[in-house]
Amino acid sequence: MRVVIAGAGSVGRSIARELLSHDHEVLLVDKQPGAMRVAQVAEADWLLADACELSSLGEARVDECDVIVAATGDDKVNLVVSLLAKTEFGVPRTVARVNNPKNEWMFDESWGVDVAVSTPRIMTAMVEEAVAVGDLVRIFTFHQSGAGILEVTLPRTSPLVGRRVGDVSWPEDTVLAAIVRGVLPIAPSSDDTLEAGDELLLVAGNQADENALARLLVAAGATPVTTSGGTGGESVDRPAGEVVDPAPQEEPSA
Repeated sequence: MRVVIAGAGSVGRSIARELLSHDHEVLLVDKQPGAMRVAQVAEADWLLADACELSSLGEARVDECDVIVAATGDDKVNLVVSLLAKTEFGVPRTVARVNNPKNEWMFDESWGVDVAVSTPRIMTAMVEEAVAVGDLVRIFTFHQSGAGILEVTLPRTSPLVGRRVGDVSWPEDTVLAAIVRGVLPIAPSSDDTLEAGDELLLVAGNQADENALARLLVAAGATPVTTSGGTGGESVDRPAGEVVDPAPQEEPSA
């Protein structure tokens, strides 16, 4: 697989190393000479150019790549790179970094983004998942389908404690994907019995009633699902075209 990464800062270089370790072909593009730290990812190809310009993307042979990753510290740049890659070069898959969660609402198909990755959202979800017992937490949202991966740690008071998985009537469009008991992941079967402290991972469709799921897992009066993780998150009503400037970044833009 050939991957072009726009943005050769610490994030872009880290992605490049991981991809190279899996035997993929990687090209790093950045317009800042100071970002050309070729020795740090010597196995990758490097291009000093502005990824927001069609000529630069042409020079990078973006039309021949399988994936383009917009990984700069500037949300505006990441949106432009994704849009040009998708509309002008027909790149099959675009992945864009979201620096400011307030801009997440723009990172969709209309801007050529197939997958949006918001590090602040993911970190928030991981913190909530680590400390909250009995709260249903959205870990990740699949961009195209809108389905989500949800997590809950069953408290001792959960009505599901002691029940067989096969005896639970899960809400429509909801599937129990895994049980993590201690450090052991379990592929759930109908005969498995749920225990207090079990961490349940569920996949819910975009039409699933997550509040009903929370009530089932915890009991009446349960805390509604927290939508803070992954590529999705709550939508924000903003004027078309408005991008909120991200917090100051150390990363140079592509």
